[in-house]
Amino acid sequence: MLKKLRIVTLSENTVSANGFHAEWGLSMLAETDEGSFLLDTGNGSSAIHNAERLGIDLGKIDKLVLSHSHADHTGGLRDFLRRRNKEIEIIAHPDVFGLTYVAKNGANLFRGIPFRREELESLGAKFTLTAEPMRLSESILTTGEVPMVTNFEKVVDNVSRKVGTEMVPDEVKDDLSIVLKTDHGLVVMLGCSHRGVVNHILHAQQVAGTKAIHTVVGGCHLFNAKDEQVDSTVSALKEFNIRQLGVSHCTGMKASHAMMEEFGDRFYFNNAGTVITIPAAVEQ
Repeated sequence: MLKKLRIVTLSENTVSANGFHAEWGLSMLAETDEGSFLLDTGNGSSAIHNAERLGIDLGKIDKLVLSHSHADHTGGLRDFLRRRNKEIEIIAHPDVFGLTYVAKNGANLFRGIPFRREELESLGAKFTLTAEPMRLSESILTTGEVPMVTNFEKVVDNVSRKVGTEMVPDEVKDDLSIVLKTDHGLVVMLGCSHRGVVNHILHAQQVAGTKAIHTVVGGCHLFNAKDEQVDSTVSALKEFNIRQLGVSHCTGMKASHAMMEEFGDRFYFNNAGTVITIPAAVEQ
C-alpha cells in the first residue's frame, strides 16, 4: 500500500489561481513513494508551463499513461518528450494510434494523437501497448480496457474510427484509468471516462481486488449527457461511499452541480494547479 500520495493537476480547462495556464484537456501527476506517474499530457503547452510554475521536474517522472488517444489528452506529448529529453515508458491501449474522429458541424474532424509514432519514439517514447491491466509499481496499476456493464452508461454517438476505408462508430476501447492502492482505500485517476465513470470504478475495484474507494478524480464525460444518465450516475456514485470526488474537464457543469449537491464538502472542482494529498485535504 502507498504511504505517500500527492496528485497534482497540471492541465485542465480552468485554473485554481493566477499564473497557471488553462486549456481544454487534462493531465495529472501522481507522486508516490513508489515513483511518479503522469496521466496524459493535456492539449498543448499548459502542462509543461504549470509543472514549471510548481517546481516539478519532468525528468523525474517514471512512467506516462495515456488514458485514450484524443488530442486534448495527447497533444502535449511532443513538447513533454522534448522538454524531458530522455527515454520514458508510455503505457496505453493497442487502439491508441487508431484514426479517431469527432463529428462537428456536419464534418468528421480528426481527434487522435496529432503526432506520428515514429517521431515520438525518436524523442524517447517507449510504448507498451496492452488491453490488459498493467502494474506500474507494487501498489499502482492501470485498469486496461474497461467493460461496459452498467445499463445507463454509453459511449457518445458523435465519435468514429476509420478502419480501412470505412468510418465505424468508435467504442473508445482505449479509454482507461490509473488505480492506486492506499491504506485509506483506492484512488482512481480518470482521463475522460468515455466508457462511463461508474464502469471505470467497478473495473478498478475488480483489478485492484479492493472495494473501498477513497478518491475519484478526473473527467467523467457527462457534459452532453441527458438528465437520466446524470441522475443514475450520481446515484451509483453515492453507493460507493467515496470520501473525496474531484471532477474535471469533460464532466460538465450540470453533472458537476448534481455531484456537488450530493457529496457536499466531499466534492471539489479539480482545476489546473489543484494539489491533493491522501488522506489530507485538497489544496487549491
